[in-house]
Amino acid sequence: MARDEELKERWQLVVKKLSNQFADGDTLDLDAIIYLIGVQELGQLERDFKKDQKLDLMHIAICKLLMPYGYYELDFVDDEGWPHYKTLEELPHLKAGEQSILMKEAIVNYFLETEYI
Repeated sequence: MARDEELKERWQLVVKKLSNQFADGDTLDLDAIIYLIGVQELGQLERDFKKDQKLDLMHIAICKLLMPYGYYELDFVDDEGWPHYKTLEELPHLKAGEQSILMKEAIVNYFLETEYI
């Protein structure tokens, strides 16, 4: 199976499983999935977040997802349990479609590593 086809199938599996688990079957988009990963990484699942905290959660997720690619590393976790990352390498300038593919690949790899899929 071609790499692109395998990524597409795995991505659809992730979307389906997460949508069924967290959105009553409504299809979650890429941003919603990134947000869920941020909540998972923070580990504070039972609380409500303010708008700016939701953006911070997405940032946590993006850093976590791109760590294996060498763009970020965990720097420290603050007293409130929020992880902070430092940039190791600037992200390349990618077109929107390329960014989407990179994030989908990183998300699929994240859920493979956590054995969710």
